[in-house]
Amino acid sequence: MDLFGSLQELQSWQAVLLAVVLILVLLAVVNHAAARWAERRNPPKGAFIEVDRVRLHYSDRGSGPPILLVHGNVVTGDDYDISGVAERLIGTCRVIIFDRPGFGHSERPRWRPWAAMEQARLLHKALAELGVRRPVVVGHSWGTLVALALAIRYPADTAGLVLLSGYYFPTFRLDAVMVAPGAVPLLGDILRYTISPLFGWLTMPLTKRIMFAPAPVTARFRAEYSTAMALRPSQIRATCVDGTFMVSSAKRLRAHYRALSLPVTIIAGDGDKIVSHRHAERLQAAISGSNLRIVAGAGHMVHHVATDQVAEAILMLTGIAGKPAYGAAGAAAPNPRHPPEA
Repeated sequence: MDLFGSLQELQSWQAVLLAVVLILVLLAVVNHAAARWAERRNPPKGAFIEVDRVRLHYSDRGSGPPILLVHGNVVTGDDYDISGVAERLIGTCRVIIFDRPGFGHSERPRWRPWAAMEQARLLHKALAELGVRRPVVVGHSWGTLVALALAIRYPADTAGLVLLSGYYFPTFRLDAVMVAPGAVPLLGDILRYTISPLFGWLTMPLTKRIMFAPAPVTARFRAEYSTAMALRPSQIRATCVDGTFMVSSAKRLRAHYRALSLPVTIIAGDGDKIVSHRHAERLQAAISGSNLRIVAGAGHMVHHVATDQVAEAILMLTGIAGKPAYGAAGAAAPNPRHPPEA
């Protein structure tokens, strides 16, 4: 037995292990610093409200019939500003946008369930705190699950639904499998502070193209979307957990679709590479009286490509006729009842 050789081999493995640990620590420090830098570059633009010990960031602008805009995964509530949907509504409606828990500047406490029903319950309480009564609820992508959960759980408090590029029926999702490790306690923490942000930076250009395909990424999205905010460890955890809960949330909700009796408009792009527009067609068949619009040439980010069509559909449910109205000089004026605060 070569004891000296065995000791040398052990020392070599120890050196490799130490090097790996040091690299992971360095990545964690860099990613933590990058997250703080991203938050300084993208400070909160709205106000904060605490509900069930969860601090939520939101904006509340305009006056008129209330509209709640619920964003999807990877993005934040700012997505409705970047798309232009919010500014088309603020001139005639009261528009409320939350960063969903864990996204943007909203908190997502650990060790709590965050499936669609749980997020809907939290937003319902927040709306009550803000004095919002029976809004039209607009959801995009993962946000459609939250919108549907609000209508199913609180039908008397929901005036109508506009659902954009949604995933409505449980199917096998490779992306849900791929993000599952990031949702696992401890393992997910290690990944999101070390290699996940690096992987995200490398793949984000392709991710954006897939999100918009077959349409090109809009100039405004390229200019205003913050990759750095999306790849903070805290938001990576929210993205992974929501991706993991996506199939189970759809499975939990689908049994209630036929019981919905409120106005529902479903919009999808015929070229969506993330969720097939067949989901929209199935949902329209399941919800009696619902309306379906398939937008030719649009992908998953249909509200960025067909902004006026989306805004028009929302206004139709509020009972406001005519074309979408802009705020003063196209700007989003704050609601004087709820002024922004840091």
